[in-house]
Amino acid sequence: MDVIVRENYNEMSKYAAKLIAELVKSKPNCVLGLATGSTPIGTYKELIGMHKEGLDFSSVKTFNLDEYLGVGIDLKKPYNQDQSYARFMYEELFKHVNIKKENTHVPDGLAIEPEKHCQWYEEEIKRAGGIDLQLLGIGGDGHWAFNEPGSSLSSRTRVEALNKQTLDDNYESFYKKAGIKKEEMPHFAITMGIGTILESRHALMIANGKKKAEVVAKALEGAITSQITSSAIQLHPGKTTVVLDEEAAAKLKNIEHYKHVEGLKEEYKL
Repeated sequence: MDVIVRENYNEMSKYAAKLIAELVKSKPNCVLGLATGSTPIGTYKELIGMHKEGLDFSSVKTFNLDEYLGVGIDLKKPYNQDQSYARFMYEELFKHVNIKKENTHVPDGLAIEPEKHCQWYEEEIKRAGGIDLQLLGIGGDGHWAFNEPGSSLSSRTRVEALNKQTLDDNYESFYKKAGIKKEEMPHFAITMGIGTILESRHALMIANGKKKAEVVAKALEGAITSQITSSAIQLHPGKTTVVLDEEAAAKLKNIEHYKHVEGLKEEYKL
């Protein structure tokens, strides 16, 4: 596992975007797994800037981690009234780059048969050849996507009930600003499973801010447990990269070792 620490959120975002851009350049038809939330917005802004300078997304395919159940994109609504993750991706990335609509995939929160849709989503990922790079954030309780505490570390794409902390965090970040009452929020979501995420060839997790410091330390250096589903990053069999700002890295016990390893790799161009 490579742990990269950058001074602030902007530098963290630039580094994460650089890794994604390098993959897109070396493999133009790559498959990206994408995340929502406030953390990846800076990374997406960097990618948009790179696109304006020539980064080509025309052959890239994407699969998003999750979507609220009962919610779907509505381009006729103002952005702050449509809280779907499909809308988020459209506004924050897709409409700004030359990616083809048919190459983007976000779980359908309006699926008539959600369980069948989850199976279809898994099959679509396999048909695309699997995910080359999966971008990940980390929730306040250590969850990945909507894999809430207690989720199986071998779980697949499925419908998941959201716990109180997730509802509280998402309400403050998105729904409150839109004037939506907390009781009106969706209480279920479709999410990729931990097992699905672990099949990506490269897992790229990003986190920033002092509020994430404790849970980042637990995920990277603590016990592997279904109570902190992001701790499964320690089980990832492929390439893993964690990019943090200094605040999010503040409670890592092995921080000096991570910086030492990064310095060696830079020196020897590994």
